[in-house]
Amino acid sequence: MAIDLFDLSGRAAFVTGGASGIGLAIVEAMLEHGAAVTAADRDEAALAALAERLGAEAGSRLRTATVDVTDRAGLDAAVDAAVSAHGRLDAMFVNAGVTAGPSFSSPEGRLTAITQERWDASMAVNLGGAFATMQAAARHMIRQGGGRIVVTTSVSGLRTSRVSGYAYGAAKAGLVNLVRQAALELGPHGINVNGIAPGFILTNIAGGRLKRDQALAAEMVRLVPLGRLGQPADLKGLAVFLAAPASAYVTGTVVPIDGGFAAT
Repeated sequence: MAIDLFDLSGRAAFVTGGASGIGLAIVEAMLEHGAAVTAADRDEAALAALAERLGAEAGSRLRTATVDVTDRAGLDAAVDAAVSAHGRLDAMFVNAGVTAGPSFSSPEGRLTAITQERWDASMAVNLGGAFATMQAAARHMIRQGGGRIVVTTSVSGLRTSRVSGYAYGAAKAGLVNLVRQAALELGPHGINVNGIAPGFILTNIAGGRLKRDQALAAEMVRLVPLGRLGQPADLKGLAVFLAAPASAYVTGTVVPIDGGFAAT
């Protein structure tokens, strides 16, 4: 019998930032392909809505956990609880992040105007929280002899951007190197580490900004060779691939999923 390279039955995934946007799409994709999933987020109300919508069909395969990735003790406890519940951790999606903030096209986003508080807040979640999540996953995966760590970076971490804030771009560039560095160390333990680099995706945060700024939305569409902005569901296929047997020999990569923007 042929092996289904995209079957996740019997595997367990953990998704930070899992209650909305890209994280929610990843949770849905994992469930659709048979995995057990812990959706972690700091938004309790959004987690409750997710559980109500998906729980009836997913049953015991879906767990939720209220987690702030800047709280290392709370994060470690949530990952430990997920491993206890599902018996293992096969895929960690390091996805939680905060808004890109104003770009330098806005006075408050210029290099000389960015406050230390805004810089620190972005770095704490987008880089520090991601690093802590990778650490929590690696501890379990080393013990069990393998796993997948998938980090949501951004095309803003691969190239300069006029629409992303300084701190966001710097944090996401740091994540790109973290992916590569961790892949080198963890490969001998059977752990694949890869990144997903979304482009202009219509999440709740970005969607609200673009509705208010139609000129910015039109400029973004103009920059994308496929001629449209992305939807969170556009990331499902890549997320499944990086968690599934199909990507067994893939590690240390960061894959843009941006309608061709990174090629321009």
